[in-house]
Amino acid sequence: MPEYVVLFYTHSGAIKFDRKATKNGYRVELMPVPRKLSSNCGVSAKIQLDSSINELIDEEIEKIYRICEKEYQLVYSQE
Repeated sequence: MPEYVVLFYTHSGAIKFDRKATKNGYRVELMPVPRKLSSNCGVSAKIQLDSSINELIDEEIEKIYRICEKEYQLVYSQE
């Protein structure tokens, strides 16, 4: 199952994402942003999805990376 790291603009955005994803039945792990990635906020979320990541995207999300064999592949950027 594909695994993603989601970066946010704010801590509150990370909390809102966690609540939204959990409510929709996804398992989310909030964690510090990996060192290889940069963010305005120090909190990121790790999530596994069988479906499209697009259904979870909102204005709070800065970037989304797919984890591919210990590398991060950018799949979404609000910039």
